[in-house]
Amino acid sequence: MRPPESFLSQPIRSLQTMLRLLAEDSPQYISLVPDGIYGPETMAAVTRFQRNHGLSPTGITDQLTWEAIVAEYEPALIRQDNAWPLFILLDPGQVIRKGDDHPHVGLVQAILAVLADAYDSIPHPGHSGILDDATADSLSAFQQLSGLPMTGHLDKVTWKQLAAHYPLAVGLQTGSGRNEKRG
Repeated sequence: MRPPESFLSQPIRSLQTMLRLLAEDSPQYISLVPDGIYGPETMAAVTRFQRNHGLSPTGITDQLTWEAIVAEYEPALIRQDNAWPLFILLDPGQVIRKGDDHPHVGLVQAILAVLADAYDSIPHPGHSGILDDATADSLSAFQQLSGLPMTGHLDKVTWKQLAAHYPLAVGLQTGSGRNEKRG
């Protein structure tokens, strides 16, 4: 939960938003609704924060308290926010073909392994780090499932589809449909 841009000139809402995220990250904090009013709820949340950090529990957000909240907020935001996406770099038109040894192939094999666990139609690729026969077969099956030309090669279009399907497959394994394979 990042403070919206509209909160930039609203320090009370920014404070409340940070305190709310801290409460989502740890039960030791009091959750707030960022309403922009420094009322009793905000004072109680600030007081609790101050006590937990050895600061004078006044309920007033002085500079020291603000800096301590910001210092706690930044790592909590990383923990609570979505994981950063991973963008691989392929030159325009670059294609990794069968037999190629490329650093991205190990990552693709790991993604394909997750997809193979989620979908019966995708065979396991192995983990050689080389776009070998097993990986090419797995890529071809994935390409077919995605409506792409079945080349067995890795290009930007195939990568985009892998990146889009991976979170869905992980959701099948970790969500309510855990380990339910799809055709």
